[in-house]
Amino acid sequence: MRALVQRVSEARVRVAGEVIGEIGAGLCCLVGVTHSDNQDSALKLARKLWHLRIFADENGHMNLSVADTSTEVLVVSQFTLYGDTRKGRRPSFVAAAEPDQAAALIDELAAELRRLGATVATGSFGAMMDVELINDGPVTLMLEV
Repeated sequence: MRALVQRVSEARVRVAGEVIGEIGAGLCCLVGVTHSDNQDSALKLARKLWHLRIFADENGHMNLSVADTSTEVLVVSQFTLYGDTRKGRRPSFVAAAEPDQAAALIDELAAELRRLGATVATGSFGAMMDVELINDGPVTLMLEV
């Protein structure tokens, strides 16, 4: 699994103009799934996101995680994270998992984050989504498990 993680002041996802997921301060996570990913990949990524120390402590250093704060997590499926642009001008998405596999693993990721104690909002798998966010930083990381 691959995630583009942004520390945000707020974020929301809309489908057909309607907000379906929204958070305040926390992490906006665009998540892609590839063929070799499985439940263990989803659990590992959830723990990584839960413990990722990218929030400022009292000294302004990135030492706190979602687990240490009252921040929230927005999880949005993003198959294009597995787009291969090495050849030609059109990305190839053959590395992206099939929708059934990807949807189940995105759901498992969100469920594990909730089990860990996170407040989680999600997008709608397969829908045309508009994601709005306000970066807190800028802090943007690519995670891969």
